[in-house]
Amino acid sequence: MRRPHRLRDPRLPAPPSDRRPVRVGPATAATLARYGIATIGQLADTPLLTIQKILGATTGRLLHERAHGIDPRPVLRQQPEQSTSAGIDFPRDELDPGRHRQAVLHLAEQLAFRMRGDEQVAHRLALTVRYADHTSTHRTRTLPEATNHTVQLTRTAYDLYESLALQRARVRGLALRAEGLGPASTAHHQLTFDPTDHKARLLEAAADKARSRFGAAAVSTASLARPATARHHDVRPPA
Repeated sequence: MRRPHRLRDPRLPAPPSDRRPVRVGPATAATLARYGIATIGQLADTPLLTIQKILGATTGRLLHERAHGIDPRPVLRQQPEQSTSAGIDFPRDELDPGRHRQAVLHLAEQLAFRMRGDEQVAHRLALTVRYADHTSTHRTRTLPEATNHTVQLTRTAYDLYESLALQRARVRGLALRAEGLGPASTAHHQLTFDPTDHKARLLEAAADKARSRFGAAAVSTASLARPATARHHDVRPPA
């Protein structure tokens, strides 16, 4: 059993300098104030049984322990959220929306293939567009369901791009990031009677096998073809 972590000896009263207000809800604060208790020091100096009579056994003990620096909860280390991204730098300022869309869709396919290989799914998709004047625009959207399915990712990538309404903006580069990665085994896929969805997933599986054997460029959908003159880069999270 984990022992409570004590910041100081609970048998000793709080130091007189501890004049910090008791951080509780308005109703509890009003109840304590009727008994002249407004600071942590005053709360710590009040006997436990008295606090329990005022606030109840459970709440009274909890606040009395906190006033004495006792918190049995374990300290949890927050893990950084996992993500993976890929980007394209155009060799010159690109004004053609068709080229923009081609690049965005290729990035979506690249991320989808990578996540399937790592058996991960994404909960969000983020698009960053960098312009010729060195400014950038960033958009993020939560996916309808956690996925690594190319079709769903490309639809969301399209929506992100369209929401920018660039209208012949001078684009220098694009980056797509899959965020909130998690194990594919825990993801839930909404069943559908659409035969095209099932066919698309079968084609994905076959294409993934070909890419794994012959390289990422072995299979390329026409609408997701790699722009010939663009320079590609990707960023993967640390292991």
